[in-house]
Amino acid sequence: MKELFQHAALTSGVTVRVAVNFLPEQSRIEAGKWFWVYHIRIENESDQPVQLLTRHWRITDGNGDVAVVEGDGVVGEQPVLRPGASHDYVSGCPLATPHGSMEGYYTFQRADGSLFQAAIPFFPLAAPATAG
Repeated sequence: MKELFQHAALTSGVTVRVAVNFLPEQSRIEAGKWFWVYHIRIENESDQPVQLLTRHWRITDGNGDVAVVEGDGVVGEQPVLRPGASHDYVSGCPLATPHGSMEGYYTFQRADGSLFQAAIPFFPLAAPATAG
């Protein structure tokens, strides 16, 4: 199943995996709107539970314009991952250009109360040439 995910980053025992796909049926290219869906799997490979508290995304479009998105949890949840557990979610990203990228980090809290940031790997957003 790991081959589904094209991008991965490991930080402090937490692996963040990303699979991304362009969705032509959700895009309105004639109106300058391209849309991608991304599937995130967060795996706790550490020896203690961790809770995802916040997210921080840096989204760059093909013109170099950057949007920073921050907030609590992911898709309305702040999951606790026991050692060996994983959490999956799916979300989407619209852009005004046919190319761009995303990257960022999640802030986690360990059972002892300490915080750490787990990297979300850089991944490109690229519409096929036929969609541009």
